[in-house]
Amino acid sequence: MQVQGFLLNVTSEQPERLTAFYRDVVQLPPAEGMGETAFNVGGATFIVDGHSETKGKAKEPHRYLIDLLVDDIAAEERRLRAQGVPCIRSQGKEYWGGIISTFTDPDGNYFQLIEYKPQ
Repeated sequence: MQVQGFLLNVTSEQPERLTAFYRDVVQLPPAEGMGETAFNVGGATFIVDGHSETKGKAKEPHRYLIDLLVDDIAAEERRLRAQGVPCIRSQGKEYWGGIISTFTDPDGNYFQLIEYKPQ
């Protein structure tokens, strides 16, 4: 298989609210030419959309983890917490050297900030 790119599509009963959260609070940059609900995340595309079968909050928020690699996890965590974003794990240190903070978005999905600077 020759993959040309990667796109993650997260559906919501309220896609406008979820789009505003990732655009205005998380501050993901837009994916040029893909519409208002598409974001560029390190070369991949993250899209928020509606779906007729999506109802309510995420039933298993840990099933899919939206991981965002950042340079300064402490600063980003402070910024998100100051905006009232619920943090369920703060700067946990992993055996492989990563540091992870886990948050929830308005639909209850988990998204994580990961700082990884191998020695």
